[in-house]
Amino acid sequence: MADNSSDYRALFLNDVPMMDARAPVEFSKGAFPGVINLPLMNDIERQKVGTCYKQHGQDAAIQLGHQLVCGQVKDERVEAWVEFARANPNGYLYCFRGGLRSQTVQRWLKDAGVDYPRILGGYKAMRTFLLDTLHEAVSECDLVVLGGMTGTGKTEVLTQLPNGLDLEGVANHRGSSFGKRATGQPAQIDFENRLAIDLLKKRAAGIEQFVVEDESRLVGSCNVPLELHQAMQGCPMVWLEDSFEHRVERILADYVVNLCAEFISVKGEELGFGLFADRLLQSLNNIHKRLGGERHQRLLALMQTALEEQQRSGAVELHRGWIEGLLGEYYDPMYAYQREHKAARIEFAGNQFEVSGYLSERSSRR
Repeated sequence: MADNSSDYRALFLNDVPMMDARAPVEFSKGAFPGVINLPLMNDIERQKVGTCYKQHGQDAAIQLGHQLVCGQVKDERVEAWVEFARANPNGYLYCFRGGLRSQTVQRWLKDAGVDYPRILGGYKAMRTFLLDTLHEAVSECDLVVLGGMTGTGKTEVLTQLPNGLDLEGVANHRGSSFGKRATGQPAQIDFENRLAIDLLKKRAAGIEQFVVEDESRLVGSCNVPLELHQAMQGCPMVWLEDSFEHRVERILADYVVNLCAEFISVKGEELGFGLFADRLLQSLNNIHKRLGGERHQRLLALMQTALEEQQRSGAVELHRGWIEGLLGEYYDPMYAYQREHKAARIEFAGNQFEVSGYLSERSSRR
């Protein structure tokens, strides 16, 4: 058996398999990518033990825990732990603080013939390590913000750069009013943990300058960490440009063709299309006050007609109508205003090929 570990850096850099022994309610509030939740106690059991601890102390709480998790319940949980340990011989287990729960799981595994290491300090220590990692990256590394009109393909550029920091990818959201995906967003803590691990791995590869898309503080329901967002407000910018026609086609592909396919893949043909249509209509309704009544109704009518035709024949061409209106009358004027106010920070502007080349060359200068 490997020794119990507190080398959090190595655990995250090497994607070491981990078993989380916390209760499901704790796990749902925040965990680490790829970790499996195999709890010592379920939520109700944990609550009872916690109440007992407050009223009668640790010894009574431990005794109650053993009473609640015994017999067949215990056997089934130990069996699940043994299965995980044998499937992941290089893995580790942990609880919240690396205390009684993970020690109990470790002892019961040993009784079942399996020696398995635990992570010292548990979830809390690993979470603290990742928050420190995030803080160090923001304070020690250079940032470049990638801006541009809606539909210029900023995410395409970011994901092709070794030093791209894809906040929208980590948040599973495209960042705009139309940005929701068919699958949900991670919890805030999960978002922060994933972002910190991405930074940790990139810095371990020698990257000390990061390119990040120009985002508001919120990416859907995920908050960009405050110190990162504040750093983004004062760093140099690169502006991505593309023709109106190309941007319309890119939005048609991303927000209609691909999003519809995503919903159908997750929910099935009939339900998937209905949910896709509802999502598109709701996204437009979310900005109806900013659009104004007449403009909103006009774009809504175009969108409804396009959705009806898409459902009837599969054709998506009519969607260009509302996309062109939304870009030309709403998003483009808004982004033009923002660019004017950020002009002093923009050190380069160009198309995808030019911007990718500039950012690659810029990172090699550091």
